[in-house]
Amino acid sequence: MYDIISIRKDFPILSRKVYGQPLVYLDNAATTQKPLCVLDAMRDEYLNVNANVHRGVHWLSQQATELHEQARQTVQQFIHAKSPAEIVFTRGTTEGLNLVASTFAETFMQAGDEVILSVMEHHSNIVPWQLQAKKRGIVLKVIPMTDEGELIMDAYEELFTEKTKFVSITHVSNVLGTINPVQQMIAIAHAHGVPVMVDGAQSTPHFAVDMQLLDCDFFVFSGHKAYGPTGVGVLYGKEEWLDRLPPYQGGGEMISHVSFDKVTFERPPLKFEAGTPDYIATHGLAVALDYLSHLGMENIAQHEQELTAYATHQLQQIDQLGIYGTSSAKDAVISFHVGDIHPMDIGTLLDRLGIAVRTGHHCAQPLMERLGILGTVRASFGLYTTKEEIDVLVAGIERVSKMF
Repeated sequence: MYDIISIRKDFPILSRKVYGQPLVYLDNAATTQKPLCVLDAMRDEYLNVNANVHRGVHWLSQQATELHEQARQTVQQFIHAKSPAEIVFTRGTTEGLNLVASTFAETFMQAGDEVILSVMEHHSNIVPWQLQAKKRGIVLKVIPMTDEGELIMDAYEELFTEKTKFVSITHVSNVLGTINPVQQMIAIAHAHGVPVMVDGAQSTPHFAVDMQLLDCDFFVFSGHKAYGPTGVGVLYGKEEWLDRLPPYQGGGEMISHVSFDKVTFERPPLKFEAGTPDYIATHGLAVALDYLSHLGMENIAQHEQELTAYATHQLQQIDQLGIYGTSSAKDAVISFHVGDIHPMDIGTLLDRLGIAVRTGHHCAQPLMERLGILGTVRASFGLYTTKEEIDVLVAGIERVSKMF
């Protein structure tokens, strides 16, 4: 049984007040709150096992290294990678996307080669490729979508040419909540001999992801969106691809031998982990993923699907409220407008009622342009969100809308 009352006790921040009102936190697509077990684990490591990893022979360093490498195994098991060697720790989804865009383009692309993206990508999966386009003359091609917020698969297939070298797509839209058919998209790309990277920032915390089922070549996600600490993330890469890519940064730990004449690099994943990692954060991430596993990703997914359906129905009862993204495959995010009220005004007034939502373009300006708007109000849900909080949101929107 999914005991939401017990779960919420693991997140003390949810019981605080904002402007004298109980906090209703509906900004989970931006970042999630952290359970006590994560905070306690990180504090305990700082107090008892804090030492730089990998290079020390003393006890503290060995213990810290063990926790760090155990975290890599935890991630491997959580996303069903074949080997810990396929798990690279990064600072987050953005760094993972930049790492692959930079090293892949440097090694395998030349002027005129093509990368396929979608119209609903986050800026972090657009700008790195634009930088490479400017530097190397590669071409970006964009998958269009329907008015309901679903990618047009026929158009996707037609984008492939002999010059297509890479596909980089989001698993779940951070604005529309659309769950893209990435397994099908990966199969299509592979039929053309093209590797695929999946942005899993908005999928990994919400439902089970399995690298063996997806068969993607690269997959990225952030710790802070998965109930873990900020400043840490994961790049999964098939071992054969990580072997072929060059290092992204140079420094300590990622080298086997250095002289002023030449350098030899470690094998992945260390080849991509220059410098001291945030080993406290990797431990915190592992504890967060264990927490999710304990709750059961299938239980989390069912809870959030029920919330999304309930919130959609309740919001649709509000006069002049329109929802962006009405795909049947949708999860944990609802973006909307109310009449001609500016999203910032709605968000600011809801904040005074203790309701935390996000407003603006959500780092997806090309998608806003496709929708013909400047921004939306976005409510996004987490494993601790309740139907009662949805009711508070609905009442708050109704109250705010009467002020205009």
